[in-house]
Amino acid sequence: WENCNMYKLPYSIRILLESAIRNCDGFQVTKNDVEKIIDWENTSPKLAEIPFKPARVLLQDFTGVPAVVDLAAMRDALAKLGSDANKINPLVPVDLVIDHSVQVDVARSSNALQSNMELEFTRNRERFGFLKWGSTAFQNMLVVPPGSGIVHQVNLEYLGRVVFNTDGIMYPDSVVGTDSHTTMIDGLGVAGWGVGGIEAEATMLGQPMSMVLPGVVGFKLTGKLRNGVTATDLVLTVTQMLRKHGVVGKFVEFHGEGMGKLSLADRATIANMSPEYGATMGFFPVDHVTLDYLRLTGRSDETVSMIEAYLRANNMFVDYNEPQLERVYSSYLALDLDEVEPCISGPKRPHDRVTLKDMKSDWHACLDNKVGFKGFAVPKEQQDKVVKFDFNGQPAELKHGSVVIAAITSCTNTSNPSVMLGAALVAKKACELGLEVKPWVKTSLAPGSGVVTKYLLKSGLQEYFNKQGFHLVGYGCTTCIGNSGELHESVSAAITENDVVAAAVLSGNRNFEGRVHPLTRANYLASPPLVVAYALAGTVDIDFEKEPIGVGKDGKEVFFRDIWPTTEEIAEVVQSSVLPDMFKSTYEAITKGNPMWNELPVPEASLYSWDSNSTYIHEPPYFKDMTMSPPGPHAVKNAYCLLNFGDSITTDHISPAGSIHRDSPAAKYLLERGVDRKDFNSYGSRRGNDEVMARGTFANIRIVNKFLGGEVGPKTIHVPTGEKLSVFDAATKYKSEGHDTIILAGAEYGSGSSRDWAAKGPMLLGVKAVISKSFERIHRSNLVGMGIIPLCFKAGEDADSLGLTGHERYTINLPTDVSEIRPGQDVTITTDNDKSFTCILRFDTEVELAYYNHGGILPYVIRNMAAAQ
Repeated sequence: WENCNMYKLPYSIRILLESAIRNCDGFQVTKNDVEKIIDWENTSPKLAEIPFKPARVLLQDFTGVPAVVDLAAMRDALAKLGSDANKINPLVPVDLVIDHSVQVDVARSSNALQSNMELEFTRNRERFGFLKWGSTAFQNMLVVPPGSGIVHQVNLEYLGRVVFNTDGIMYPDSVVGTDSHTTMIDGLGVAGWGVGGIEAEATMLGQPMSMVLPGVVGFKLTGKLRNGVTATDLVLTVTQMLRKHGVVGKFVEFHGEGMGKLSLADRATIANMSPEYGATMGFFPVDHVTLDYLRLTGRSDETVSMIEAYLRANNMFVDYNEPQLERVYSSYLALDLDEVEPCISGPKRPHDRVTLKDMKSDWHACLDNKVGFKGFAVPKEQQDKVVKFDFNGQPAELKHGSVVIAAITSCTNTSNPSVMLGAALVAKKACELGLEVKPWVKTSLAPGSGVVTKYLLKSGLQEYFNKQGFHLVGYGCTTCIGNSGELHESVSAAITENDVVAAAVLSGNRNFEGRVHPLTRANYLASPPLVVAYALAGTVDIDFEKEPIGVGKDGKEVFFRDIWPTTEEIAEVVQSSVLPDMFKSTYEAITKGNPMWNELPVPEASLYSWDSNSTYIHEPPYFKDMTMSPPGPHAVKNAYCLLNFGDSITTDHISPAGSIHRDSPAAKYLLERGVDRKDFNSYGSRRGNDEVMARGTFANIRIVNKFLGGEVGPKTIHVPTGEKLSVFDAATKYKSEGHDTIILAGAEYGSGSSRDWAAKGPMLLGVKAVISKSFERIHRSNLVGMGIIPLCFKAGEDADSLGLTGHERYTINLPTDVSEIRPGQDVTITTDNDKSFTCILRFDTEVELAYYNHGGILPYVIRNMAAAQ
């Protein structure tokens, strides 16, 4: 064994190998596929294609609804083709967590949780009822009801098996999920990453995932974090390092003696941020820390012993008491944990790290800099202006950098007792010194699971959170996904009327423009303790080392160092307050549901009865007029450019999940159907209705389209007439005129959350191809899944260097016979003004070409099922 190539394989690659061996049937998985993985060191640089069958699929609320909608529509389509509709059932176990994405309408109130929960059930009753129907209509699907927690924390604390034991056959747990932060489970030694909703649906239906055998970056950790340095500081440092190194499409595997010094929650925080540093996953192999965490979270001793025995027997367990032999990696990085400094990230991207000591100078540079990722272009004479206003009868003031939202939220940090209890200790120390968060700062606390509330109450620290306005608002995604709710009208007026660059500070993982709140142009990611500190300071324009946060009750200045807890203080309260019974009791409640969930009626029919008047659940048009014959490659001739983008267009830009703007096409659609503005809810909550999401595609108010010459907003130019229209209206006009459209884009097109709607929406708008400098991994796969052609400019070229303005008409010279198309081949594109350039076709595998031939992955699956009868 020690002389075998397999002994040198990274642990993460061994999981792929085990799956290939176990599922090798000579058809979906072949002997050749197994041999490619065994010879990983030589085959991965060649971008070899392999099939992968994960052990399970994870869905969350926002993506779970369209997934179940598609499954229901597939049943209808299969029935129309004369086949057994009930064949459409998940063949791979599916865990669907309704993670209760809470719109923070009620905050700074002792009854915030109940009020927000009631509002969510009122707004989303139909959506929740639909998912409850799915839990009975489809076999092999576990649905975790709303109010239980954020999907990734529930996965970590409850759903993660580490090792499956199915009818006496044991194998490693692995999972793909419809949210890019599925990677959080990698901290538990479970290989998991985000995929498109469409790809996840095919995986549920027994199709192997086609993937390129990835390179693996070995990231060696040594040393130990210094006193006062948090896991969030570490993850922002790691994110910056890995972004610089370049890890898109790769696995990152952490190793080294520093691993033993990191808690499981710290590891999960790093793993969660994989999409922010661009890797497919950031993997932590199973060791004694993993086993301790499994016991802490209520897994039985018998289960933990089984996991350890299986992994040791298969040489997949890391034992630090034994000599550690170096694994072979594609490339290498190292970090001494002792070198990590306190930091935050922003003001517009998660990998723009700023050390805390440099924050004040960096902020002033951002005010000076031209508008961009690190700039707001505020004239010097306006940078110090103070806006005074009345807030509920008391005087208030805002400046550039004033904090108006401070949120402890998101799966990234709320799984970590050290930072959660650390934040509560900051609140406590501030209370004791007489500091208070200003009432116009919208504060909120959204833990990832009910366990957090239990240990906050056990420690006696929840009351200090409450005193500082950090009341519990719900167990789910909130501010990080744009569900901040409205600011107080006086605060909104002060910002808009005076063009204030207001700030939000949140403990999430996403701070892209326009995501957190339309009125916070500066958004910073920070650890939960720092969120509280910045809320108390009321501004990001502060040097915590030199300037006081405020004046205490004794009239003396209070500094950052006065409220910051030591590592020992935090460890002591974690040790005494975080107990196994808390996890057991929290997750026992999942099977019982809650009164509002249990009262939802469930239809018994296996085929869903579509309501044409519903604005939440709508039968999608993907299978309309479908026949058994694949449509084949579609010609793209004389297509117009719908949108012309620069770099870093995210899935938030393409398919916003936040609030529905009152002047948007989606708002018009809802108003026409009798929906009041107060009931618009969010784009995310209406992802089960293709009509809403088509209108919401490219509707982000911060989107920048080159056609508009610097103007920001969801508009474009209809090239033939020169009219400025909403993107939806322009696309509709092109379609009515019989014209195809394409999109031009820069680097990292589709970065951010793995939203299938970011591909479904453009397909519904009539987009046939996207030509960019580079794609985010999941989004490229999603485009393929919806039959859209992904193309990359040649290295060193882009639309600007080629002199493309977007006003041209584009012809993509692809063969009409799919057998003549090859993955990664060069494709010539010509325009109506005699330009010609070559792009790389980003169908990366033969399987993706098959999907394209069928018009997408779901029609491919349906035809295969129908043909198999």
